[in-house]
Amino acid sequence: MTATPGPTDSLTDVAGLRVGHWQALDADVTLGSDHAFGTGRATGCTVVVPDRAVTAAVDVRGGGPGTRETDLLDPSHSVQRVDAVLLTGGSAYGLAAADGVMRWLEEQGRGIPMGPPGAVVPIVPGAVVFDLPVGEWTARPTADSGYRAAAAAGTTVARGTVGAGVGARAGTLKGGIGTASLFLAEGPAAGVTVAALVVANPVGAVFDPETGLPWGLGPARAARLGLVAPTATDLAAANALASKGTALNTTIGVVATDADLTAAACRRVAVAGHDGLARAVRPAHSPLDGDTLFALATGTATPPGASRPIPEAFAPELPVLAAVCEAAAEVVQRAVVDAVLQATAVAGIPAYRDVFPSAFTAGIPTSR
Repeated sequence: MTATPGPTDSLTDVAGLRVGHWQALDADVTLGSDHAFGTGRATGCTVVVPDRAVTAAVDVRGGGPGTRETDLLDPSHSVQRVDAVLLTGGSAYGLAAADGVMRWLEEQGRGIPMGPPGAVVPIVPGAVVFDLPVGEWTARPTADSGYRAAAAAGTTVARGTVGAGVGARAGTLKGGIGTASLFLAEGPAAGVTVAALVVANPVGAVFDPETGLPWGLGPARAARLGLVAPTATDLAAANALASKGTALNTTIGVVATDADLTAAACRRVAVAGHDGLARAVRPAHSPLDGDTLFALATGTATPPGASRPIPEAFAPELPVLAAVCEAAAEVVQRAVVDAVLQATAVAGIPAYRDVFPSAFTAGIPTSR
């Protein structure tokens, strides 16, 4: 696969997609203990808003998911398109933010028409991360939070400790929002863009305990990011911290492409995206995670397709789908690494940059 990062290396390199964040983060927020919750607010939500309804699917791999409207996205069911996707903190409470996203969409006249003028039902699936121990138990996104995030959606994607990533933890390090994109330059999917936006909040570790570098980050790409293997002192301290462990986490996200795919094909893209998650988090898809990836297809690109006939037993879109799936795993992997590198400490939860200062030779990377 010959592919390069898109112009912004973010989800919005897929034309027609916008991203909005809402967050509440107090300067004095603290982390709760096993027997008490913290103080202050540290939570948020993130909304992916396409310019028009787009084909969608979902794949849930974690053992403890918190989701909304995922059954609707089964390719055998009637509704094939969505108007927005919500990624939110607040555990199951945070799903209330979808009500606000629906309200904003309704005001824009977006949704399934139901007869009378203005009578629409917006389709907004969503998934949550568990961030409640960070700060006050009652600090979680509401319908108003979802409304504000949708209204703020634009083509510039903030990363790190923003939106649904404010209270995220990545193992024992600070998690956050990460994003990445690839433009496919040749083959049956030439001209197609594939991108991902991920809220990294896993139970599993996001760095290799032998090297200290993020999982899935080889020496060549580490060098391009200005990263080197950290010192033995930093590595020993990080491994000691990692031994404390965490529980009840989740990684959620959106994989998107401008290829014209069916809902069934989108499901396959979401499945492939989880391969990238498993490369960047170890272990992934645990019984304590709620790992969930949505896949969106805008259908605005016109790739050349296969250069030779496809057997009748196969779907004609198969060569394009195969290339998109390969790229989907790559962009999810890179988005997780981006979230880890861009996150900043909150409530005493250290970021990768705090634990491994010796890994950075040229400052914090701004491109992936």
